[in-house]
Amino acid sequence: MSGRVHNIAQWIAQRSVLDGRRVAVVDEERALSFVELESRCARAARLLATVGIRRGDRVALLLSNRSATLELVFASARLGAIVVPLNTRLAAPELAELFDDCRPRALFAEAELGGLADRACASAHSTPAFRLAVGGTADAYEAALASAAPLEEIAEVSPEDPLILMYTSGTTGVPKGALLPHRKSLFNSLNAQLFFEIARQDKVLCVVPLFHSFGLQILALPALYAGAQVILQRHFDPLRVWGTVAKQGITYLGGVPSMFRGLLEALETIPFDLSSLRFLFTAGAASPVPLIRAFEAHGLCLKQGFGQTESSILCCLDSADAIRKAGSVGKPVFHAELRIVRTASLAGPPDQWQDCSPGEDGEIVVRGPITMLGYWARPEATAETLRQGWLRTGDMGHSDEEGFVTLSGRARDLFISGGENVYPRQVESVYEAHPDIAEIAVTGVPDPRWGEVGRAFVVLSPGVQLDEAALIAWGRERLARFKVPRTFVAVPALPRTVTGKVQKFRLPHG
Repeated sequence: MSGRVHNIAQWIAQRSVLDGRRVAVVDEERALSFVELESRCARAARLLATVGIRRGDRVALLLSNRSATLELVFASARLGAIVVPLNTRLAAPELAELFDDCRPRALFAEAELGGLADRACASAHSTPAFRLAVGGTADAYEAALASAAPLEEIAEVSPEDPLILMYTSGTTGVPKGALLPHRKSLFNSLNAQLFFEIARQDKVLCVVPLFHSFGLQILALPALYAGAQVILQRHFDPLRVWGTVAKQGITYLGGVPSMFRGLLEALETIPFDLSSLRFLFTAGAASPVPLIRAFEAHGLCLKQGFGQTESSILCCLDSADAIRKAGSVGKPVFHAELRIVRTASLAGPPDQWQDCSPGEDGEIVVRGPITMLGYWARPEATAETLRQGWLRTGDMGHSDEEGFVTLSGRARDLFISGGENVYPRQVESVYEAHPDIAEIAVTGVPDPRWGEVGRAFVVLSPGVQLDEAALIAWGRERLARFKVPRTFVAVPALPRTVTGKVQKFRLPHG
């Protein structure tokens, strides 16, 4: 079998033959048929090849939800290159760290983020050799695309060849890059197609950022694989979302729980015709049961899912069980094998791991074609997470007698704010450089809007008074806004073990 069939770029080429006139992608500038999308992907591939991009090179995208993001994903795949979607909410020092980590040869950035890209490149040791602005009044990307001849060839790849390098939030100073192969995108799409029952007639609204696995791997790519239509929006606005659903006849959309809280508020103030919707889908954090029931009262089914960057969706809760099993994240997806393992047994090899009984909490592990290849340039972290084909998720949970999984916590120190993973150690390492702070411990605390936000407990330097506003402002210059603690609490000392580790469970949570 030719390796071309394993390349996800073949999806668009094939759809252009089978469904050429059907609309594939709609963003805020254009609507593209599959024929037009294939042409733009082929020309974007030519552009990449012309500037020297070859197999295995990294192509960084600092882009919002626009057709160019998807075009460059497929264009990179066409060459056998690796695309690196970057979080547009990151601060310049954070982006510089990622540039130094993956050493991209090209960077495509929103024109409006040109200043951010400049600052990141200026402070990085490894600067992309080629840069191009996308969007704005003088769209350099569009001009370059118009002058490029289509590159018809699609590189032959194996299912294991890398396709996407997607960064998770870091446990230390630098986040880890999950290296995702072509077969992962295929089997994620197959899982989504089975669970969502995607048909060519579907219209999928994607307002979740494409630089997240949720937006790219769960919503956009599976829809295009199935020949459905993807509608992209760059900014989340609840009224606009419902207006688009009513106007465009959206059949399903996805979002994190904090987004659905805003959508519910808007729904309760203004009536919309939502008869086209088959369901709503949420992931990124456990969805509160009252939220699920509130949408049910409006005649809308809010499905729940659970996954992570390293594996994408692992479990889904179907419509028939959305209320009966509200609070659960559902059963494992079709193309994966999932276990819940007693944590005490995880130190040994997988053949000695002990499965939990129903109702017993343990760590969720998974293996199968949806898992990553490993972490970019981090063999020790890869060896810790991937064990003889099994991926340790770090998430705790239990199953019931019917096999429905419920999350109960996280083995690793993180919290989720508005669907974004925040690792306190990264935040702490940034603030440890502040002259007013002698020691710091960051925890997640409940928040009615974002699910969780950060709270920092600080031991101040001698003679210093706590200036919460100044500390927040200082953090926003160095961290994404969602990572900056919302509150700072001065404490005389941090509780520690005899070996010096901070005991965060002893910090006040009231």
